[in-house]
Amino acid sequence: MNKYMELAYKEAKKANLADEIPVGAVIVKNDKVIAKAHNKRNKSNKVIDHAEIIAITKANKKLKNWRLEDCEIYITLEPCPMCASAIEQSRIKRIYTSASNNNDNLSEITNKLLGNIEWYKDIDSYKSEKLLKDFFKRKR
Repeated sequence: MNKYMELAYKEAKKANLADEIPVGAVIVKNDKVIAKAHNKRNKSNKVIDHAEIIAITKANKKLKNWRLEDCEIYITLEPCPMCASAIEQSRIKRIYTSASNNNDNLSEITNKLLGNIEWYKDIDSYKSEKLLKDFFKRKR
């Protein structure tokens, strides 16, 4: 597994242990991790506390800039439209995702929002997919 996707997966496992949807994100600039996060929506009671949004906020703070032009983001799940828009707006140059969303309508919107950004999908998807499936199996 790619070392940065592995870090994102570790973040997803933290979310899982906290009874959050297990999604993790890592932002890298010049081969250095500048932010990592996992979902915290239930804990914070904030709908926007997705892993990607939290990671972007941390990266903005660390770089003291809202533009993340030379950054890459690694995410264990294809981003939702809200997160895709934040990624696009922050000017992240490259996206790596593991598991697919499996919702054609959301995927279509996300693909349109991220149309101009390099996007590499299905990176070591088995682990992320299994973590998500096991989480939702427990919930049902």
